[in-house]
Amino acid sequence: MQLKAARPPTESKEYVYVKRKSLQGNACPVARTLDLIGDWWSLLIIRDALDGIRRFNDFQKSLDIAKNMLSARLKGLVEQGILQAMPAADGGAYKEYVLTERGKALQTVIVALSQWGGEFMYAPGEPGSVMVDAKDRQPIRKLALTSADGRLLAPDDVATRLGVEH
Repeated sequence: MQLKAARPPTESKEYVYVKRKSLQGNACPVARTLDLIGDWWSLLIIRDALDGIRRFNDFQKSLDIAKNMLSARLKGLVEQGILQAMPAADGGAYKEYVLTERGKALQTVIVALSQWGGEFMYAPGEPGSVMVDAKDRQPIRKLALTSADGRLLAPDDVATRLGVEH
């Protein structure tokens, strides 16, 4: 269980530490997934790993994250089977962090967050980034939900069915 610093309602600079509730046993797959990768650093590490970053120093430079925080996040992602720590491909003394199949499967989540952010988090004309097809360098088509018969689904067309075995 992780501890999360929470600012008390006073002007004091002291912090109160509260235990974060685990969602590991929750019936909802969204809750379970957020329990595993729901903090922004983990998602940004996964984003960078999908973009080819493998070494601790390269993650640290890209994210401008404190080394102790990066170390903790990488360790957790390895423990959860999202990344695998391997000897460096060049034979160096450093480890490389490589996405597992479980980690690569999060690509759709990262693309969805990127597309949503591109649509709703920028002012008109504000520069940003966009994910593109590596081959032709064109933006990826916007993700869409489709039914089993191919119909495009709107939010009102989607429901949750409980009690389904996975």
